[in-house]
Amino acid sequence: MEIKDARFVVSNTNVEKCPKPDRPEYAFIGRSNVGKSSLINMLTNKKSLAKTSGRPGKTQLINHFLINNEWYLVDLPGYGYAKVPKKERIKWEQFLKRYILKRENLYCLFVLVDSRHPAQQVDLKFMEWLGISEVPFSIVFTKTDKLKPEELEQNLKAYEEKLFETWETMPGYFVSSSETGVGKDEILEFIENINHPEKQSE
Repeated sequence: MEIKDARFVVSNTNVEKCPKPDRPEYAFIGRSNVGKSSLINMLTNKKSLAKTSGRPGKTQLINHFLINNEWYLVDLPGYGYAKVPKKERIKWEQFLKRYILKRENLYCLFVLVDSRHPAQQVDLKFMEWLGISEVPFSIVFTKTDKLKPEELEQNLKAYEEKLFETWETMPGYFVSSSETGVGKDEILEFIENINHPEKQSE
């Protein structure tokens, strides 16, 4: 799939005010500073579609973008270590969970994980909640260009071992780099195959 058109539609904190659920939707989420905005910009070939910032917690709303007039890409607020007041953080968690559980056209949630670090408890707990809630998701390991190939392989193996402590099978995952474009084709092909399953048999 080639993204030829990507445009901002709406931002809000209320799932009822999201666009009409008449198109497939794919959302991106992860701990603050995981490289989410950079990944979205890389996938869409737009340098500033999603706002990037060195300050964690920059994204504070549910941001909808219409892709090729066919499906929605959704930029969700980060979770975990954003330096925001507890009251604000609780509010985020509430509307995020409401969106994830209530959005009927959410086909897949991409959970971004920094490939340089060991498995973080906050990520593991979030993914466990997704599994219990039967929310379809895939993991995207980011910033892989910061590692040597053997380091990346070791980190991925360690992450798999950690997940197998609670998961019977490994959730689907992608490796990516916003700097080099690694993972772009695979993620977009994954989305394309869900949107058009009939094409896989051609």
